[in-house]
Amino acid sequence: MPPKIVMRFGRLSGGIFLSFKKGDYDMCTAATYKTKDFYFGRTLDYDFAYDDEVTITPRNFPFCFRCMGTMKTHYAMIGMAYVVRDYPLYCDAVNEKGLGMAGLNFVGNAVYREMMRNKNNIASYEFIPWILGQCATVKEARELLGRINLTNMAFSEELPPAQLHWIIAGEDGAITVESVKEGIRIYDNPVGILTNNPSFEQQMFQLNNYMYLSPKEPKNNFCASLPLSTYSRGMGAMGMPGDLSSESRFVRAAFTRMNSVCEGDTEEDSVSQFFHILGSVEQQRGCCDVGDGKYEVTLYTSCCNASRGIYYYTSYDNHQISAVDLHREDLDCTRLVRYPLIHGEQIRWQN
Repeated sequence: MPPKIVMRFGRLSGGIFLSFKKGDYDMCTAATYKTKDFYFGRTLDYDFAYDDEVTITPRNFPFCFRCMGTMKTHYAMIGMAYVVRDYPLYCDAVNEKGLGMAGLNFVGNAVYREMMRNKNNIASYEFIPWILGQCATVKEARELLGRINLTNMAFSEELPPAQLHWIIAGEDGAITVESVKEGIRIYDNPVGILTNNPSFEQQMFQLNNYMYLSPKEPKNNFCASLPLSTYSRGMGAMGMPGDLSSESRFVRAAFTRMNSVCEGDTEEDSVSQFFHILGSVEQQRGCCDVGDGKYEVTLYTSCCNASRGIYYYTSYDNHQISAVDLHREDLDCTRLVRYPLIHGEQIRWQN
């Protein structure tokens, strides 16, 4: 179904759900994974939660853009959103064609601009619905990005523009999009991973420092004359950084994702393995002190089977995987479908 855009100016539309005060830093990680189906998801790490909900935007929900009129019909999408004024401010989402997109904090590097002539002027919070509403593939998204200008327009006085960069991914690959002082930069993303600062180009370059990492048992390359040997099982990936910085999480998630092996061929096997990949970068309360008695934690972890439109998630206080199926809803209606997150640990007693 080709999207239809009617040029009519109106209300604000949704895009990225999260807005930060100056100096705030969240530490998130996004990932892709391919087995029989294509999977896309992320962690969101912060010291407090918004009222996030798994939100389905049907095809006929009107997205009203600040400068680009109203998109009356578009691809349906599902993802995690903070709904304000009945608009979904998406943090991450996947559309019915299997294209996924997520925004991650990029404080100090993101640069948004005033409106420009002969460009598609899109506020940063509108970016996800603008792309996912119209594009079925990464190739189509790349073509649309050639005409875009990300503006500094705020959703509201209470929600100023968040400084972000984005990963867009589907069956045909993944790219990273950064709006910086030099302009819009689009990078091929061969590892299917995105974290925060520094720029994606620098993150990829630093992988050169870890080319020695291996899932196999380490060998003695230190000195042939010293009788060095492994002293236990499980010494693969020796030297992989374990701290919570975005650089270290990028290395850890990239290594885990690139070496991940899914033994089974069921949906449950793939979903479980995806959550284990992102489990390599989870943040536990107490390990990242942000001051005033607050700690950054992994508020939620998502995994969407982009091929089938099933959105799975866990939260910090509920490790049971919950799921919402895009295609079990009426995708031709005009109203948002919202599922509040299930909180509280779910324990299965066996006696």
